[in-house]
Amino acid sequence: MSRRALLRSERGQMTVELAVVLPAVIVVAVIAVNALAFFSTCAEFDRVGRNAVRLCATSPAYGQDADQSAALVESMVEEAVGLENVEVSVEVSRDWQGHAAFALKMRYRPTLFGLGLRDEVLGVALPALEHENRFVVDTYKPGMLL
Repeated sequence: MSRRALLRSERGQMTVELAVVLPAVIVVAVIAVNALAFFSTCAEFDRVGRNAVRLCATSPAYGQDADQSAALVESMVEEAVGLENVEVSVEVSRDWQGHAAFALKMRYRPTLFGLGLRDEVLGVALPALEHENRFVVDTYKPGMLL
């Protein structure tokens, strides 16, 4: 077979290989970008959540109960994170010693390179990711003596 005939028979091979590999590369890229965005959001969520609990829960206002502190913490964290694909919830419970345990939960829904929320890309499911952080604080009670 001549060299020219060999080159002619391989014409289009790169196009076929690209058509086969491109969907897999797109799926891997979407997963990698969402994983990195999730880790970044988790770091911000942890930092902001810790500060919100420290500010709102350790020294509540006069007459403010734990549920009101949890609502304040939730609003501060939602405002600071400020992403439409992140849902924040805060639950509080008390133990017998009077400590308050704040459970901060974040639910991250994947996006398509930040353009919009997606549940799947090219047939590959992108599940929502969850992150939880717990803080236990001893709330200061104004006017109470130990």
